Amino acid sequence: MTGEAVGLPLRASRWQVRARLLWRSWRESWALFSHNRVGLLGLGIIALFGLMALAHPVLIRTVWDPLIYDPVVGYSFDEVLQPAPPSARHLLGTDPLGRDILSQLMHSARAEFALGLMAALVTVLVGTAIGAVSAYYGGLIDALLMRMADIIVMMPTVSLLIVLGVLFDLNMYSLAIVIGIISGFGGTAIIIKSQALSLKVKPYIEAARVAGGSHRHIILVHIVPNLLPLAFLYMMFTVTAAIFSEAVLSFFGILNIRMSWGIMIHTAQNAGYLLGGTRYWWLLMPAGVSITLLCGSFYLVGRALDEVVNPRLRRR
Repeated sequence: MTGEAVGLPLRASRWQVRARLLWRSWRESWALFSHNRVGLLGLGIIALFGLMALAHPVLIRTVWDPLIYDPVVGYSFDEVLQPAPPSARHLLGTDPLGRDILSQLMHSARAEFALGLMAALVTVLVGTAIGAVSAYYGGLIDALLMRMADIIVMMPTVSLLIVLGVLFDLNMYSLAIVIGIISGFGGTAIIIKSQALSLKVKPYIEAARVAGGSHRHIILVHIVPNLLPLAFLYMMFTVTAAIFSEAVLSFFGILNIRMSWGIMIHTAQNAGYLLGGTRYWWLLMPAGVSITLLCGSFYLVGRALDEVVNPRLRRR
């Protein structure tokens, strides 16, 4: 029997063992998470908005007339005065331009999910890379990276994004990348670096170094995988920051996007309904409550995940 034939079963069994360990770890983590009612509440709210985002294109293709319910160019021809209050035809009413509020709300949910998840992934990549490299090499590299992180932490994020939005043509994707870089290179990198320092002195790191493992191998195989749980925890908080930042920038009208919850509030403000009290509540409440609920739900899930990731908070 050749060495190649012997190596295949060994390689397959190795991956099977890793898959079983991963599955067991996932089950244990879910058991801890499921005992946190606050986390389950946040997960339920996220699932609700996810269903809204998935249902919108289906409704446009099958039930709703795009000429009326398109979130950007639709117009309610059956209403004489705009904005129109909620009715059987428009469950959340129409905006000052005659567009259906519910359709805008559901369409914007997709954009908010895309923005938050992309910003979170960029944060995980940047923060984990900076934290691992800074902790492993130390010295001058650590000093330079951490001083840059300190500078980013000291900057007011929203003000910085407003300046960038004025100078450059920011859309949803470029905004997600910018927020991800700022979050990943700032506080997230500092926190992950502190975790990486505790991993650096573990016996298996020294064993890998004595066995001839390269710096790249040690960082990618032994340090980064153990940093990912903490990185994914802060990924949840990045989603909250990204959704809030988008709402602020859209309210000021400095983002190049078709529709979002911030643009819905911006439209009401431009038409003079922002300070109109509760008479035109449907122009402000749906978007404002959606921003609050989705940001709060990701925060609640992040707090619940903290009990899973942080050994000091785990319930024995």
